[in-house]
Amino acid sequence: MPYDPMLVQPMREELTSLGVKELRTAEDVDAAMKQPGTTMVVLNSVCGCAAGGARPGVALALKHHTLPDNITTVFAGQDLEAVERARSYFTGVPPSSPAIALMRDGELVGFMPRHHIEGRTPEMIAASLTSAFDEICVKA
Repeated sequence: MPYDPMLVQPMREELTSLGVKELRTAEDVDAAMKQPGTTMVVLNSVCGCAAGGARPGVALALKHHTLPDNITTVFAGQDLEAVERARSYFTGVPPSSPAIALMRDGELVGFMPRHHIEGRTPEMIAASLTSAFDEICVKA
């Protein structure tokens, strides 16, 4: 059963207010994965490590000079079909939330699971993300 939409709205807005595009349906996820270039998918969550680490870390990382071409999010425990579809693209990694995936042309090229978020500061998460952006998101 999904979380109460009113409960998660402020957690959604932490990312959407930064310009992160929400993927609310399986079709939204498929369309995002068909976009050329690099796509970041933030698997948002109600947990404390999402609130204290993942969302603030993403906010800091989005100030970096190199960014993915597409920046998206799905919400675990809320947009059930979208989350299931997004996870189907994250090949070779177990389900995790929160999590942050980096895709290139629909293929998983980087993944930060919960255990790399939990217990880390937003600055540490942002540093890991920006390092990945510099490596993965540079145009040829």
